[in-house]
Amino acid sequence: MGNQTCQAERYIGHMNDDPGTAKSPKKARRAPLGIRRRHVLIGAGAAASGLAITRVLGLHHFGDLPTISLPGQTPAPTAPTVDWISPLDKPEAQVAQLLRRATFGATPAEYQQSVKDGFKKTVDRLIETPVAEPPALAGADDASQQKSINPQNLISWWLDWMLRTPTPFAERMTLFWHGHFTSDFRKVTLQTPFIYWQNQTWRHNALGNLHDFLYQVTIDPGMLRYLDLGTSTGRAPNENYSRELMELFTMGVGSFTEDDVRNGAKALSGWREPVTQAMYDALVLRAQQQGRQPPKNLTPDTVKTGVFVQQRAYVGPVKFLGVTKQWDTKAVLEQILAQPATAPFIVTKVLREFVTDQPADAYVKRLADGFRKSNYDLKTLMRDVFTSPEFLAPTTYRALVKSPTELMVNMAKSIEQPGLARAIGQAGQGQGQTLFDPPEVGGWPSNASWISSNNVLERVNFAQATLTGIAKLPAFNNAHLTQLDGVVSPATAQLLNSSPDDATRWLILLASPEFQLK
Repeated sequence: MGNQTCQAERYIGHMNDDPGTAKSPKKARRAPLGIRRRHVLIGAGAAASGLAITRVLGLHHFGDLPTISLPGQTPAPTAPTVDWISPLDKPEAQVAQLLRRATFGATPAEYQQSVKDGFKKTVDRLIETPVAEPPALAGADDASQQKSINPQNLISWWLDWMLRTPTPFAERMTLFWHGHFTSDFRKVTLQTPFIYWQNQTWRHNALGNLHDFLYQVTIDPGMLRYLDLGTSTGRAPNENYSRELMELFTMGVGSFTEDDVRNGAKALSGWREPVTQAMYDALVLRAQQQGRQPPKNLTPDTVKTGVFVQQRAYVGPVKFLGVTKQWDTKAVLEQILAQPATAPFIVTKVLREFVTDQPADAYVKRLADGFRKSNYDLKTLMRDVFTSPEFLAPTTYRALVKSPTELMVNMAKSIEQPGLARAIGQAGQGQGQTLFDPPEVGGWPSNASWISSNNVLERVNFAQATLTGIAKLPAFNNAHLTQLDGVVSPATAQLLNSSPDDATRWLILLASPEFQLK
């Protein structure tokens, strides 16, 4: 791996061998990490030159492969162009791949139970277990101009549930939909409960029916504000939501016309944001403080959705996606779901998240046909994804990159530390992912886009800071078997074999290129 190592050394060459400057989850003794940090960075840095060099059968190795002595290690391949081989013919590896992709990884106990249950039973359990709800975030429902939600508290609240939830697949799907049907707290603001409510709505619908989900997305108060549908009227329709609904949420570029955008905006007009009692009280108090009369004709709402006002809506027929008639919101959404582009668009997005970044056309078509036939049932779609032959094909092994949230939650579960929510939230920005704050309406990038020289350094910094802050780590106990399927590159194997203690082995494992992939 000489060329990759040289590249890794170039981008970390300015660093010395001292611990990084990333914030530690808590002040504690420094873990006895006997291996030099520079060597860890070089090992992890193999991923920095892009996903293509770390995918199975895609990482070139220069020179003879070293002997691997780790117990249970899959034998190193003999071909000089291969750094590891897929173990997906083994039941344990199949279960591990499912847990890495459908959840946030697993604790040792969760892994062992899933292996005991087997792949099919684990799929059934993940999909069919009723969704567990997180405890309420104190004060969030009463957010107003007088008392806003603390963003770190909101982020930590969700991360804590990712770490502790008994239904991790539902939470993983909530994260997926958060990146698909995006909103951010900067525009929505934290002086309303809207972004908090949105998280709950996405969780409620994450494994339901896309018909219902898309309607809830459209009338969600956070979405009404984020894409301006809450201020769109028949006299002055705003096109933002109409455009993104078709382009980014359901159909994709080239599947509609500008006339469809304009007429869709007219057909969707008439909604406004709700006003909670706390928001109303804050408005009244502010008016009194400024010597003004409280707002007239405004009363608190009791719903957590948008409020439709007929007088604000467009009246009259318009031509939308080939049909001319008087539309309402549900009819607009049903017309979108009836389009031939919609099911393949959603399926492609799902497959890129859970299976492969480049799904074959025939694969997409097969699952899209089943998705339509199920009347857009999301449980059916996800079962078809996980039980498809492609999900366990050798070419899909380590073909995807974990997002920062997936990676850090996986780290915490690996070392059985469920109390790391705040530390994970604080580290997200440096790695490119702050929950509730996607960079654009298209959400976050994915896969290879997560890997850059800076992001790799931040990932290693987080691993080291986390391990340093833990007084007593669990025994390593051949964690490379449960966390990496016993399949590691020669470079990672050499580092693990030369590590003087468990703390260093954990650092090597969590910072390894293999652990960054899923």
